Amino acid sequence: MLACAAQAVHAADAGKIIFVAGNAKAGEAVAREGASVAEGQMLSTGSDGFIYVKTVDNGLFILRPNTRARIVTYHIDQKNPANTRIKLELLSGVARSKSGEAVKLARQNFRFNTPVAAIGVRGTDFTVFTDDETSRVAVISGGVVVSGFAGACRPDGAGPCEGEASRELSAAQRGQLLQVRRGQAAPQVLPSSPLSPDQVSPPRGDEPLAKTGGASATAPVSVGVEAMKSAGLNTAIERLAGKPAPAPNPGPVPPVSTPPSTEKPSTLPESTAEWGRWQAAAGRHAAISLSEERKKNELLALSGYFALFRSPGTEYVAPNNGSIGFSLRGNEAYVTTEYGFGSTVVAPATLSNGSLNVDFGLRTFSTGMDVATGSDVVRVTANGTVMGDGRLYSNDAEGRFGILNVQGLLSNERGGSAATIFEGRLDETRTVNGAATWR
Repeated sequence: MLACAAQAVHAADAGKIIFVAGNAKAGEAVAREGASVAEGQMLSTGSDGFIYVKTVDNGLFILRPNTRARIVTYHIDQKNPANTRIKLELLSGVARSKSGEAVKLARQNFRFNTPVAAIGVRGTDFTVFTDDETSRVAVISGGVVVSGFAGACRPDGAGPCEGEASRELSAAQRGQLLQVRRGQAAPQVLPSSPLSPDQVSPPRGDEPLAKTGGASATAPVSVGVEAMKSAGLNTAIERLAGKPAPAPNPGPVPPVSTPPSTEKPSTLPESTAEWGRWQAAAGRHAAISLSEERKKNELLALSGYFALFRSPGTEYVAPNNGSIGFSLRGNEAYVTTEYGFGSTVVAPATLSNGSLNVDFGLRTFSTGMDVATGSDVVRVTANGTVMGDGRLYSNDAEGRFGILNVQGLLSNERGGSAATIFEGRLDETRTVNGAATWR
């Protein structure tokens, strides 16, 4: 009975098949629309096969012909997204992954493996081709971070592999892809045609489009009989996700001559970077409601007690060269001391002597500050990556004393500012978790 219970735990539903065409299997059985997809279940398609899976958080996992893939893990913790763990694996062929809501809240815990590479996301829609020796990744919307399996980047890891060997690709880099060969740590940036996954295995004419207006590398393919039968697939997916279906196309409309508008187009304000404490700490009530804050701002990351947000508006665009330095302006931090046998004490800490330096040419940042506890002062530091939209990311602490994992965002507010949330280990028994504002 215990063995059966353990098997049930490991075979949790990861999604549901919403469309099947041609020769396709889920495990040893023929794949059928409406069937659940369990964690670890092998999905495979033949030369004419397609499988569309809607994940439990309304994401999409699409297998094109001659493909083998599986959803290894799809554990979602809605109350604490930092505990979410998601891993997909493409063994061969071409697949597309479109991030669901849980992935967007826990990007640091998402991994897409191929036989030779690890792929992480920045809230993303992307396609991958792989065989045993080579993987190629193209982005439809958002961005990815890719690394070959070498050094600390291993197939059994969780989350993206960050470091000097990793490379990023965003939808703004149209006509490019990242390629990784076996044994190669750093991916190569290559022109997409004719190597793009969409060229190797084109999408069906009814495959859902990206919502951001980004396009895949191929022109639309012709729609066959099977595609015509499933012409309502996009509408069905929207309905499953709780979104209104698009209005029917009324056909061509005769052009109407209208005078040119004299109104100036409205300009959006610059987006800003903000953080807040969403959990109680050291006897203090939560400072924000995560659910209410998400109605106003985009949640970018969670780290312990703290959340990082981006307000609506024109997104920050990182320059291609130059550098900038910031000083610490506001902060909140807590030190947790572990006494063993599950006994811990959380106490407020003070940050001082902080600096944040960004090198746009190298796309890197470095930061450091003093953490003052009730008994001593510990210097903590971090080095990480700067992305095109101003996000800051460092995840190489790995339990080392005095090294932080950092997630942050740059903005143009007040001529330049930033917000970061972080966590790290001070010594054998103490960890620090906090947030900071920089100007």
